[in-house]
Amino acid sequence: MRNQIITLFSCVILASSCGEFYKLEKSTNWDELYEAANRYYDKEEYNKAIILYDRVLPVIRGSGKAELAEFNYAYSHFRTKRYIEAAGYFKTFHDTYNRSPLAEEALFMHAYALYLDSPDYNLDQRSSKDAVNAIQLFMNKFPQSDSYERALGMVDDLQKRFEEKAFEESKMYYKLTEGLFPGEFYRACIINFQNFAKSYPDSKYNEELAFKLVEVSSAYAERSVFDKKEERLKQSLTFGENFFKKFPDSNYGKKVQNLLSRTQTELESHYQIKEDYERRSAEARKRMQEEEERNREAAEMLRNAEN
Repeated sequence: MRNQIITLFSCVILASSCGEFYKLEKSTNWDELYEAANRYYDKEEYNKAIILYDRVLPVIRGSGKAELAEFNYAYSHFRTKRYIEAAGYFKTFHDTYNRSPLAEEALFMHAYALYLDSPDYNLDQRSSKDAVNAIQLFMNKFPQSDSYERALGMVDDLQKRFEEKAFEESKMYYKLTEGLFPGEFYRACIINFQNFAKSYPDSKYNEELAFKLVEVSSAYAERSVFDKKEERLKQSLTFGENFFKKFPDSNYGKKVQNLLSRTQTELESHYQIKEDYERRSAEARKRMQEEEERNREAAEMLRNAEN
């Protein structure tokens, strides 16, 4: 019986609350709406606060009440995890009230909301780049802010996501070199590995990718057409030399040394084939010249005989 009474009492309170909010939605008393929106915000009933702020903000915009209402409106979206909307509202607040004591916090929250909305490293990182730009804007404008170190940590985290994304793409190119027609993928893989090292010079993945660069470039050179083989074999040897300069104590050292030995043997074999080819070509040209000379002499003798 006691539980039934409590349940009935709760339903009465809920119905009363719903009825009150329904009346507010229909109200045109802007002062009442403003106070109610702030009250719901303070009670952390953010969805109701958003509905009432939507009603009252177009009316009070430009008045003294608008600043707090717009700030709370942005936070209401943030608290309900509508991060993209919140980011936009915080940025609008900062741009509108740039002299407000809340402007610094609004610009930080603009960046923070974008940061929270940014995806994991294995997804498209375009929105993460927007977050980095927003964080850097905040850091440039408020270098003395108490939130500066926090912002710096957010940038570092996003940069790690970019690095992870780039590394995963590099591994994808590497896997594609095992296909039936790997030529284009070898070339793309080599370019991708080099670009990764330029973009992330301090990455923990550079040693592994430097090894794979030697491995892939060696395979690419061995499978190249004759005219391009020498250049690509030399390039692979250069990659190997650079590997040992950067990572002299690497666990990949033995594998790289084996690849260099194989590539050097392939280059020497190529030189021998090239030398033999050039010798045979020279001999063939000489025979052709001699044949042409004999033909000229025979033609000259024939003309003389006719005369």
